[in-house]
Amino acid sequence: MSRPHLRTPRLELRPLQADDSDLLVELDGDPDVMGFLTGRGTEPQEVVEVWMPGRTDPAHDALGLGYWSAFEDGVFVGWFCLTPTGEGQAELGYRLRKRAWGRGLATEGATRLLEHGFGTVGLDLVWAETMAVNVRSRAVLQRLGLRHVRTDIREWADPLPGADLGEVVYELTAADFAATRP
Repeated sequence: MSRPHLRTPRLELRPLQADDSDLLVELDGDPDVMGFLTGRGTEPQEVVEVWMPGRTDPAHDALGLGYWSAFEDGVFVGWFCLTPTGEGQAELGYRLRKRAWGRGLATEGATRLLEHGFGTVGLDLVWAETMAVNVRSRAVLQRLGLRHVRTDIREWADPLPGADLGEVVYELTAADFAATRP
């Protein structure tokens, strides 16, 4: 199995490739996009040398999982991912350009990945995490049907504002996802 091209009413999700690095350099370089992750824009060299290899891992591709570049009308708007974290489990993630925020694209793209993960790949559990103070991302996870299962308080060398409130972890089982499908 490999990562297929996926579509939604507004998005084309293409398996992320090394050729997409310039798009990710721009996305990750935006300090607003990275506000709840690092609090700063990521340097281009770090995106290419540190983050791209994991985002294009062929082992994930062989499972039908990994990262997808998202395009709306041919314009790059961000990425979505399902990365394996254990037997039958994967972590859901997404990152969108600011101009794509507040339009329902995160929910739309992530829903399509959940359909693929549970329906095609056969995952048992999908989970996600974000900062407790990231209310917009938490709202997306709730709209997707993921349930808050715990809050982890972690120690950070250089904590972001709100880090003292922790990281929230959400989960969705295949059975719960199937129960919400028409």
